[in-house]
Amino acid sequence: MTPTLRRWPRYLFAILLGNVVYFAASSHLPPGARDAAGQIGLGTLVDFSFCVGVYGLIELGALLLGRGRPGADAK
Repeated sequence: MTPTLRRWPRYLFAILLGNVVYFAASSHLPPGARDAAGQIGLGTLVDFSFCVGVYGLIELGALLLGRGRPGADAK
């Protein structure tokens, strides 16, 4: 399996968990940072930043556990 295909589960998990966290916190966000149904705006950017943050934490965890070392996917 190629290294890119091995990352897809991480991408999917980051998107799902990031959206769960975003929608759980959306009632506490200012109105401008909330997602408006059917519109792309600041809420979408905030949602995206939650997903990127979760992905960063996943990669940090993999790095700290030794699974994210360069060349570790090349086995």
